[in-house]
Order: sequence, then C-alpha cells, then structure tokens
Amino acid sequence: MIIGAPKEIKDHEARVGLLPSGAKALVDAGHKVLVQAGAGLGSSLTDEQYRAAGAQIVPNARSLWTESELVVKVKEPQPAENEFLRPGLVLFTYLHLAPLPELTSQLLEAKVSAVAYETIREADGSLPLLTPMSEVAGRMAVQVGAQYLEAPMGGRGILLGGVPGVAPANVVILGGGVVGHNAAKMAVGLGAHVTIIDRNLERLRDLDDVYSSRIVTLASNAYTIHDSLLHADLVIGAVLIPGAAAPKLVRRTTVAVMKPGSVMVDVAIDQGGCFETSHPTSHTDPVYVVDGVLHYCVSNMPAAVAHTSTFALNNATFAYLLEIANRGLEGACQHSPAIREGINTYRGHIIYPAVAAAQGKPWRDLALVMG
Repeated sequence: MIIGAPKEIKDHEARVGLLPSGAKALVDAGHKVLVQAGAGLGSSLTDEQYRAAGAQIVPNARSLWTESELVVKVKEPQPAENEFLRPGLVLFTYLHLAPLPELTSQLLEAKVSAVAYETIREADGSLPLLTPMSEVAGRMAVQVGAQYLEAPMGGRGILLGGVPGVAPANVVILGGGVVGHNAAKMAVGLGAHVTIIDRNLERLRDLDDVYSSRIVTLASNAYTIHDSLLHADLVIGAVLIPGAAAPKLVRRTTVAVMKPGSVMVDVAIDQGGCFETSHPTSHTDPVYVVDGVLHYCVSNMPAAVAHTSTFALNNATFAYLLEIANRGLEGACQHSPAIREGINTYRGHIIYPAVAAAQGKPWRDLALVMG
C-alpha cells in the first residue's frame, strides 16, 4: 500500500501523523511511504530522518494526496485539502465530525473511507488513540489556565497555588475521565483547591481514593455545577461522549455571574464544547471574553507542545496504522473490532451512529455496506 503523511495546515498545527520509526516499519513491511517536505519540522523531525528511514519526500500536498492510497494525519482535513478527497481514499486521523456537518458532507460526497482516532474503541471500552492527546490536553489546560489568570493576560491576578497566608485558586474540573484526571494531577501539584464534578459515582470514588483530601468530588447536576462555578477561578471542561457532540453543561446565565477575570478552558471544544458560550479559537487568537470571563477554546491544544504530542500520538496510533496497511481497511475491520469502531464514513455513508445523530442524518451498518 502507498501511505502518505502530509504537512498539517491547521493554525499552528505542528504535529505530524507518522514518525521516521513508523516509516521504517512500514517500508520493512513492504509498503511505500510518502512524506510531504517539511511535514515533521514542527516536531523537530527532519526530511533527512524520513529519507534515512526509507520514506520518499514529495514536494507538495497535491503530489502526496494524489499518490497515496492511505493518508495518515493528525487533524481533520481543512478546506484547502477538500479538493484532494476522492473515492477509494482511506483517511486515518482525528476527525471529531459531530459538530462539523460541512466536512462530513465533503467526506460523503467524495466517498472517502474515514477512520477516526477518537472513536477506535477496544473491548474494555478504552479509547487508546484519544488517551494520549487527552493526557496532554488535560495537563496543558491547567498550564494555560494558570497563565491566563495572570493580570497582564486579562485574568484576576491569581497565583494558582497561592502562598503562605493567601488562599490558592479554586479550580473546578467538569469530567473525571482522562482529561479531568490529568488536569487534577497538575492542579493538585501546583497547590490549587481542586473540585472534580462527574456523573459517574464509581469514577468519583476512584479519584477520591487516589487524591483523598487533596480534592473535592461532587456528583454532577445543574445546581452543583452552577454553585461551584460561582466560586471558581479556573474552570476546565473535560467531558466526553465518544464521537458525539459534547453536552452543554455550563449555561450562559452561569457565566454571567462568575467572578470577573476568571478563566474557562474548554477541552471539549473539538466536539462542540461543553459551555454554552464556547466557540472554537486558534493558537493565533486563543481567547475571548464573555461577561468578563476569559474563554480559551483552542481546538488543537496539544499542537503547542508538538514534539511531545507527536511521539505520544504515534506511540498509540502506529499499531492500528500498520494493521490497516497490511490487511487493507476491509481486512483490518474483520480482524479488529477496534478499527471497525473507528470508521465514521465509508464509501458515501455515515457509519458512526453518534455522528449521524448529532447532524440529523441517516447512518448505515458497516457490515451491510461492506456486504
């Protein structure tokens, strides 16, 4: 198979979908690997490293997309890449299609078979390709939030951990999954007062066992969320329904009565965001203010630490990529239920029910479409 790794073009997206080590393993397995010139530079990976691994460097995106049978990326195709979508192409990347009906339509019209990292699910319910970037984003959320709490950045002028004689910041984390847990690690480590809100009581028990008296755990409901945010300095939205639009847990009426200069970081923005006041931002223009509250809603947060993120992502994705390359998408689906779960569109049909539900579109069972 011919596998291509293009240079990402989303704002400040410096990650790359394939490492030189992955390129070598694919070449050793008998595949042809194409890498767009400069694709790895943002992650401190040179074209020469890819050449040494056996990959061919192609000069531009058009050449790479045209020649590749399987394109491995990091982020969803951008508008400038839509012209490269075509029937028979297999796309392996983060998609987050639920809030992106226009991109979904493009994939359907082009009859692209699109496998989303975020919906590959193993038998134990884990989301192995979402986990590494959730770990990065959760830790970054506290780092970013602490920065924007500083007065020169527009925040309340609060040091997250306080100092002797001065109380620390109140950090409220909505969601106790991978993002929330990693955010809690960072916030607790910096000495903040941390509250985690989740609807899963077993998850709250686990977190309470881990952190004991260093955090407060609360069962999620509208009253608890509203009351907690009244006292919050930093709020981190860390909720997830795999493949589906994120629920709007924070109402605009709540934002209106929060402390002026407090900060909200919506890590769920890839799936539409969990604050009613959220809309996607970029690394170039990351924040905006609603009712005196700073909102950070960058949809590709881990790109800010591209070297770390690229290696963490490829550690998780490569085994699945090699499976698809070796067996073809149809063969990989028969052999791997996890990869089958990852297919969002296939030859003109929506396959993932949560995407269809979010957009009010029909979906088809993959087994019936594949025949």
